[in-house]
Amino acid sequence: MKKVKYIIAAGILIATFSCKNEDNSPSKIAGLWKLESMKVRDTVTDTWSHYRGGMDGYLLYDANGHVALHLYEKGYEKAGMKFPNFNDSIALEALKYITKSYYYMGNYKVSEADSIVSHFKLSHSNPSEFGLTAERRFYFSGDTLVMQPVERKNSKLKLKWLKAE
Repeated sequence: MKKVKYIIAAGILIATFSCKNEDNSPSKIAGLWKLESMKVRDTVTDTWSHYRGGMDGYLLYDANGHVALHLYEKGYEKAGMKFPNFNDSIALEALKYITKSYYYMGNYKVSEADSIVSHFKLSHSNPSEFGLTAERRFYFSGDTLVMQPVERKNSKLKLKWLKAE
């Protein structure tokens, strides 16, 4: 009888661990993520290409429900430009360059039922986006976090993130 119980228990364990992990819980999403790719879909040809020629960035979810995002064009940090912070005498060239960087901080909430993470933006590089909410449908493909914006204006984007160490 004990042997049968052990066989049944082993079978349950094997079945449990062999199933694909679709855990979209906050604990799984928490951590620092490095952008692997950001692509945009052409709706006419139904093909994907790198957004703006390629992007880099980081996404941080902490265990307390805070989110921070920074996206920037590839090579942004290698421009060799220097300009003062909090100064109104920045050259026009530098001001234009700053627009290649997009960032915000806020709080997040995961809806496990529909695999959507909502970002409630407390601050933003664009003043008109303070206080807005961004929703991202997400799933995990192995160690990769895949996200697609829910809002129509950005729904053609797909971002892939790798856990940063």
